[in-house]
Order: sequence, then C-alpha cells, then structure tokens
Amino acid sequence: MERILTAKTADKDGSDVKVSGWVDARRDHGKIIFIDLRDRSGILQCVFVPGSEDVYKAGDSLRPEWVVELEGKIATRPEKMVNPNLPTGAIELQVSGIKILNECITPPFDITAGGMEIGEELRMKYRYLDLRRARLQKNVRIRHKMAQFIREWLSEKDFVEIETPILTKSTPEGARDYVVPSRLQNGKFYALPQSPQQYKQLLMVSAFERYFQIARCFRDEDTRGDRQPEFTQLDMEMSFVEREDVIDLNEELLISLVKKLFPEKKIQEVPFPRISYGEAMEKYGTDRPDMRKDKEDQNLLAFCWVIDFPFFEPSSTEGDSGVLALRSSEGAKKWTFTHNPFSAPKPEHMEWLMKKENIGNILTTQYDVALNGFEIGGGSVRNHRPEPLKKVFEIMGFSEERIIKNFGHMIEALSYGAPPHGGIAWGFDRLVSILANEPNIREVIPFPKTGDGRDLMMGAPSEVSSEQLKELGLKIAKESK
Repeated sequence: MERILTAKTADKDGSDVKVSGWVDARRDHGKIIFIDLRDRSGILQCVFVPGSEDVYKAGDSLRPEWVVELEGKIATRPEKMVNPNLPTGAIELQVSGIKILNECITPPFDITAGGMEIGEELRMKYRYLDLRRARLQKNVRIRHKMAQFIREWLSEKDFVEIETPILTKSTPEGARDYVVPSRLQNGKFYALPQSPQQYKQLLMVSAFERYFQIARCFRDEDTRGDRQPEFTQLDMEMSFVEREDVIDLNEELLISLVKKLFPEKKIQEVPFPRISYGEAMEKYGTDRPDMRKDKEDQNLLAFCWVIDFPFFEPSSTEGDSGVLALRSSEGAKKWTFTHNPFSAPKPEHMEWLMKKENIGNILTTQYDVALNGFEIGGGSVRNHRPEPLKKVFEIMGFSEERIIKNFGHMIEALSYGAPPHGGIAWGFDRLVSILANEPNIREVIPFPKTGDGRDLMMGAPSEVSSEQLKELGLKIAKESK
C-alpha cells in the first residue's frame, strides 16, 4: 500500500490507507487512545481501540514527535466529535497497523505552540525543531510560493535568471565585507557579495538586456532586529530603460503577486503614490513612510515610491562602520554617496556632476519602494558611460590610482558600448515577513542567525585549526593586555 498524505484522506471514507508522519498530540479517553498525526499537509486524528494487542500496545507507547507509519480504515467521526477547524475534522483513521520509524527524546520546548514565548537562543540552537511548528512551516511555504511566482512572472517578461559569483572582490559599496582568504593566492582575499550590483551591470554590457536573480547577499553590519548578516534579494536589471520603465514593471509585479498569493490583503492605492525624498522627510520624518490610513489593519498594504534622493551627502569619520572614514580618507572635500556610487544623476543635473559643481544639490535617479513603514526595495538608473562614473569617485575624494584599483574593471567595461540601463533589488526576506504578518525577518528565514550574528545550531562562527591557518598563510594576533 502506498503512503497517502493526511490532507488527502478527507474524501476517503471507508477506504484503507497508509499514512506517515510525526505524533503531534496524544489523548486518552478511557481505553481509547487518540493520536493526532502530523505530516507536511496537515493533521489527521488516529484512533487506537483495544482489540489487536500488539497494535494497541504500540499505540500506547507513542509520545509527541515520534515518527510513525500507520495503516487502517478511514471512518466518519461521530457528529459530536467533528472538528470544523481541520480539513480532516469530519473523519478519522481507525488504526489496524503500526510501525514506529523513530523515537524522539523530550524536545527542549513545545513545538505545538507559536514559539514567540521562547527565547531566541533556545529557538536558534534547535532551529530544526522550531521549524516543525505550523506557523514556520506556513512561512517557509509562503516564501517558496512567492519565489516561484516571481520566477514565472519575470520569465514571461523575457527576463533571464543568471547566477553571479559568491567569491568576488572587496570594493567599498556601503557596508563591511565578509572576506575569505585564498589558499592558492597566498595573502589575497575574496569578498562575499554585498549585492550582485557590479555583475548585473556587466551583464547589461554583455547584451542580456533583462536579468534577474534571487540572490544571496552578505554584509558585515552591526546587529539589528530587522537585518541578518546573510540575506536574500530579488535582484533585477534592464537595458534601454528609464526610471519610469523600472518603476512601472516592479509595481505591476508587486500588484500581481499580492492579488495571486494574498487575496485577503488590500492595496490602499494604485498606482502607488510618488513622493520626493525632501517631501517624505518634511512630512513623515523618514524616507520610508507608513502611509496606511488604518495602521491597525494587518491586511492593508500602503506601497509608495520615494524619488529624487540627494546623490551625495557630507561624509564623516565618526560612527561605527569605518566605511565612511575609508571613503573620505583621500581628498580635501569629503563627500559620500547616499545609496550607491553607480547611480546616474537626474539628466538635468548631469552637467553639475561632470563639472563637480553644486554637489550637495545633485539629485539622483534613485527610487525606493516602501511598504507600511519599511523599505522593501531600492534601485536606480545607472551611469552607463565611464566618464560620469569616474566623476562620482572623484567627488568622493578617490585618487586616480584608487579608482582604477577598485573600479577599473567597471570603467573599462562601460567603455565597450554599454547600453542605458537600470534596475532594482528587493529585500525579499523583509517583503515575505510583512506579507506573512511576522514582526521579524528571522520568522521567515529557515536558518537565520541570532541578533549578534551567530549560528547556534552549527556553532558558527568557530575557530579553525592551526593547520588550516598555516595553509592560508594566516596568524591569529593575540591582544596585548
């Protein structure tokens, strides 16, 4: 007999079936034993009654989270025992055969509860158990459905999914890099990508025209509740476009995704409102405004586009990132970019950029999309010619030598007939968490890190052996007391 999922037993009244899964709960009513069996599709009530001594004895030994295989006949429940909250609530399995596939020691926490009442450290240490709970099972499946929908939707729009390298070059892009030592190139290091930004622009030079990727990204940032050291982006880039082309396509995708996968939710305003950065800061005090008319309604989605960002802002050596200090270490006038150095200025401000005039007044083609008070995506039209890109780095105080060292490959690539192009990246984890009504992105990431960036389940980060260090040409410096 082939295994059947519990969800498919609802219309099998009178049929003999075999089901497998985990013991979700156990109840004893006199001599009758009730087991709730859980598999990936749902829960089925299973009944053991005295009769077959071996089967009944085995059923009596079952405990929560044991893995079992059960055979028996599907029967209609007595009217007073019907559970209207379950798809299988009108039937039950009358067990005639049992195979215990594995036992389970007592779990460190209750898997049937929501999990929010449990401390982060315990949940992250036993994440493989935490993921068994119904809420997280639902969240991971929502994440899968969203990724699947996006892939199909963009493919129909003639986008090509392309994987870009994980081991790449360290370049100043906005946060600290995670660096990886090279064994074969002793004394040199790779960096894990903060984003696929440069590669996707190079793909535009390669004439692919429409690219996307659900990409893994890495940023060595200080801990925040809504961020992770590794995260997922929906990344895309398009050639022969202007700002409105990118905005319109992404707006259409977001509307289609919500309508298809979250029909219970309502988008407050279509098309999404546009607001300038200056207006957002003046009116809301933030560039990711929450524009919901009813902020208590979890099913109300208030998208908006924030545009007309300043391209540059005065840099500072203060703060905890160390990145701004790096950027401003060369040159007398200390400016840094507000979003990324690859954006193009608004066309009417290109002359200011090229002459390095009115720097604080130059606006960029950057556009961010906000949802209910969170930034869920950001992008821009890019500099597709080498000269304006060089001017950006010159304004930031980079010497010619440093420009060539860090970004010479980009300068050269743009010299080979790069088309006008632009794109965007969504914070995929954050979007999933908002649509799933979760307060933290860790609730929608299968294996997140703790707030301080640790993987308690695997014990990472960890020390490496002296042999590995020697092979890599590295030594651990001891702190002087």
